[in-house]
Amino acid sequence: MNEKWARVREKMLGFWNQYSKAQKWVLASTAALLLFAIILLTYLFTRTEYEVAFSNLDSADAASIMEYLDGSGIGYKLGDAGTSISVPSAVASKVKVEIGSEGLVQSGSVGSFAKMSESSSALGMTEDEFKVKYLNALNGEVQQLLMSKQGVARVKAIVTLPEESVFLNDSDKDKAYAAVVMTFKPGFRPKQEEIDSYYNLVKSAVPNLDVKDITITSSTGDLQPSDAIGGGGGSSLGGVYQNQFEIQSQFENTLKRNITNFLNPIVGMDNMVVSVVSTLNFDKKSSTEQIVKPLDNNDNKGIVISEQNQSETSEGSGAQSGGVAGVGETDVSNYPASGSSGSSSSEKVSSTVNYEVNRITNNIDYGPYKVKDISINVGLDSANMTPERLTEIQGVLVRSARVLLADSGLDLTDEALAQRVSVLSQSFSIDDGSGGGTTPSSFWLAGAGLLALALLGGGGYLVYRRRKAAREAAELEAMPKAEMPTIDLDNVTNESQVRKQLESLAKRKPEEFVNLLRTWLVDE
Repeated sequence: MNEKWARVREKMLGFWNQYSKAQKWVLASTAALLLFAIILLTYLFTRTEYEVAFSNLDSADAASIMEYLDGSGIGYKLGDAGTSISVPSAVASKVKVEIGSEGLVQSGSVGSFAKMSESSSALGMTEDEFKVKYLNALNGEVQQLLMSKQGVARVKAIVTLPEESVFLNDSDKDKAYAAVVMTFKPGFRPKQEEIDSYYNLVKSAVPNLDVKDITITSSTGDLQPSDAIGGGGGSSLGGVYQNQFEIQSQFENTLKRNITNFLNPIVGMDNMVVSVVSTLNFDKKSSTEQIVKPLDNNDNKGIVISEQNQSETSEGSGAQSGGVAGVGETDVSNYPASGSSGSSSSEKVSSTVNYEVNRITNNIDYGPYKVKDISINVGLDSANMTPERLTEIQGVLVRSARVLLADSGLDLTDEALAQRVSVLSQSFSIDDGSGGGTTPSSFWLAGAGLLALALLGGGGYLVYRRRKAAREAAELEAMPKAEMPTIDLDNVTNESQVRKQLESLAKRKPEEFVNLLRTWLVDE
């Protein structure tokens, strides 16, 4: 057996030694790459890909799911400290449907009304057991209702129901209470409308429960209802303030995005920083205008709606009353003297015209969201920036600020607008204090330079090896071939004569004797 292995080893060594050093490197690298490719392909095509099927699990829910997967023979992986479970991607959808139909995911709730049908005794359920199960099921249903809302990660609810008694009237009955602790997903912040919906869900799920007897809290603090749902002590203006904050943030973000889109083709996205700070007026005003004006093109007169003209004439003759004619202080001027006679007449004319004018009533509602003041700050990279271009950019931003502050009532002078718009220019390169800044592009350039040097060095080494091999081959061809000494074995009759000839050859020409021995060894 050892001889067989020795022959195999000798054959393998002979096969390996027949190649040059460069050929050996090529064979070894090819075999290593082939082996690596086989291992990689085997791993890629035989591994099991897992997909996260359940996340944000309670410990009880995770235990139920693990028990079901173990019983079904389905592999799984735990992640996120046991709060998430991954299953093979090929059966992920099937597992989700089956576990959902089994009702194993209770979101940390202690029960549901579906478990009320499960009796702990063959004879039935006692009254105390029914109360405990009913309360647990009610808590579980409240938790599942709140878990269905967007952004909710975990809910814990405890409901306290009053004791029922036939000897108490309505005024003496105890009230129901509910305490809820909610955990939201990272980055989610409920609005006031959503907080009110939480209270409405709990109030509708629990009988004889008022909103003021519900306490909902989270990691950020208590969630108070608005007065619209009867919260009483809640912050009635919380929703208003939140809406105003969102409107202001949306206005600033929109303005910032517009400035960025304007400057992007000029300076580039990575060469600017934009900041916008604004103050908005959220006051809503209503006014009524009652305008009375004549008709146009009517000599400032209105429409004639009624007109009345009267004319009266009277005549008379005979004795008239008279007196002493004179011009004294008590006398009537031109009064006829007493005793005179003649005729008299009188005429009375009157005209009444009623006009109607235009009556205009304007009900004006001044909407909120007016810009009271604004500040625009832009930082630009000074690498490709000139003072003329900075002045042009600032001029454009100043004109935009003038349009935004048109209804603010501020003094919009050039100096006032210049104080509200600032354009800064400085280098964006990172300086570590050693006098030279390094950027990601410089790292790439350095890596490319090192790679180029490595390629040049490798190419130069290969050229050097080829030239050296060609030079050695030429030298071997140019060298004269050594003549091998010959021994006339045909004329030798015995072994002693051969030995003598070899000894004489070794003494006279030792180098030729060595070459002769090598030739014999190669031939054998």
